[in-house]
Amino acid sequence: MSKLSFDQKTIRLLLEDKKADFLIPDYQRPYAWEEKECQTLWDDLFMFAFPDEGRGAFNRNDEYFLGPIVTFRNNQNKLEIIDGQQRLTSIMLLLRAFYAKYEKMKDENSQIARKNIEKCIWKTDEFEKPDKEALKIDSEVAMENDKDEFIKILKTGEVSGEMNSKYAKNYLFFQDQISTFFNEFHSLFDYFPMRILNNCFLLPIETEDQDTALRIFSTLNDRGKPLSDADIFKAQFYKYYSSKGEKDSFMDKWRALEVTCDEIFKPLTGTSMDELFTRYMYYERAKTGVRTSTTEALRKFYEKNNYALLKNDYILDNLALLANFWKDVTEQNSQRFSNRILKKLFVLNYAPNSMWTYFVSVYFMQNKDEQGLLDEENFFDFLNKTIGFVWGYAFTNPGVNALRTPLFTEMINIVNGKVVDFGEFKFDKNELEIAIRNYRFLNGRPITKSMLTFWAYNRDDQQLLSLKDKFDIEHIYAKQRAIKDGITDFDFVDWLGNKSLLEKGINGSAGDYHFADKKRLYKEGSTKKPGATKVEDLLYIADSYKEFNKVDIETRNDDIIQGFLNFVESLGLIDAK
Repeated sequence: MSKLSFDQKTIRLLLEDKKADFLIPDYQRPYAWEEKECQTLWDDLFMFAFPDEGRGAFNRNDEYFLGPIVTFRNNQNKLEIIDGQQRLTSIMLLLRAFYAKYEKMKDENSQIARKNIEKCIWKTDEFEKPDKEALKIDSEVAMENDKDEFIKILKTGEVSGEMNSKYAKNYLFFQDQISTFFNEFHSLFDYFPMRILNNCFLLPIETEDQDTALRIFSTLNDRGKPLSDADIFKAQFYKYYSSKGEKDSFMDKWRALEVTCDEIFKPLTGTSMDELFTRYMYYERAKTGVRTSTTEALRKFYEKNNYALLKNDYILDNLALLANFWKDVTEQNSQRFSNRILKKLFVLNYAPNSMWTYFVSVYFMQNKDEQGLLDEENFFDFLNKTIGFVWGYAFTNPGVNALRTPLFTEMINIVNGKVVDFGEFKFDKNELEIAIRNYRFLNGRPITKSMLTFWAYNRDDQQLLSLKDKFDIEHIYAKQRAIKDGITDFDFVDWLGNKSLLEKGINGSAGDYHFADKKRLYKEGSTKKPGATKVEDLLYIADSYKEFNKVDIETRNDDIIQGFLNFVESLGLIDAK
């Protein structure tokens, strides 16, 4: 078992130590603290150092804990920071701002405080003289262009006009706070930095090796900046590729991946890179043959056998291929996909849940050719079956957890080279129809917009819509209009037959208008969004109906439901028994 060395230390004892030589390694994420985090740090320290704004007594035995710093001593005898770099960086900027304030102060207490601070920022010789070129901390963060500003600020205490990094902004923030404090609490000024140095504690955890440090790193959070799973994986990749002498190549690939993922993924939780690892996880999971509907947490999946999966050369290339596939989906790349494929992908973007993205990811990873392309006919058939099954299952077995069982089964079939047919989970036609006809299609239910998107593309003349456009659900016959018209039984207003996709800018203007006025908006647009709607079904309705009443709604409602049932049956998803 690896040994751990940790003992709570004051900031002064930690940084004054002759062995204190900290390095923020290149696989770490960039400095991310904003002014709000610095303000919180300042306020917390001030309230600790001066109880009741200086009116209360300060106990010299009081302690304020700032958190852990996880490190290991690398081959260059530097303390490589695995966790705590955001906190330590901010403390160094704060101390440097105090030091700059003291440079023009000559009284004895100020000089003592200044001497104590400088031994925390710079390395000193045997006579305790600081070497202003030898800092106690250095940064090699590979994905950050501003690290040189951090070093320059610590060395010079100055922020030049061209500096615009978080380091510069936070340093100036601390300088402003210090100046305000000096003016308002002049007699207490020298006590503040000394109480920070002598009574504020960090918990340095120094491990024997990087592996142990990374295990601890995976369980800790930086102040206000929780570690993502992708941060953990990056460190593992970094270690693996460094051992092969391919560190620089890895960092270039990782940077490119981050840029791509940030452009295309907007996850509700986690980071964009976490989303990529999640989509890829389902492919590797399917290869193991696991059918259970319970999935492990992302980090738990990848950390098995000491992150053995990440120590394969093909993983990073596979991640890049998958990221570029989804980039082309998001950008609706017509060079990669045919128009009919892009239409199906548009429909899937309005699926009732996100499970389809994992399903399609597995299909892509298994069936791509050497150029990363998919067979047109097979992919088209697969997307149709995915739409038909996912939509239908939302009626017969609502809930994303229920969908996992059939999709996980088909994922395993995919990686085994079998054609997707949902053979074990086909629908009973009568049960499916009853479930759909009894369903109340309220706007807040995801399947409502899913069905309307499916129906919009049921028309051959419907052109590809842009994923960048936002669509609302339009009530062709408005509920408030029904009330004004004296109709008391207006459940029909929420039938699918009375609803359609409509661009957000036009929908907001359509309001409770009469149908005659709505037709004009459909064909001409609004002041916010001029031009006709691109939803061909609405244009057809505007051209074909003088009025749009309950009978018309009922007829269209039946057309949509029967159209979907016919679609599902044509795909072979109905049980023949």
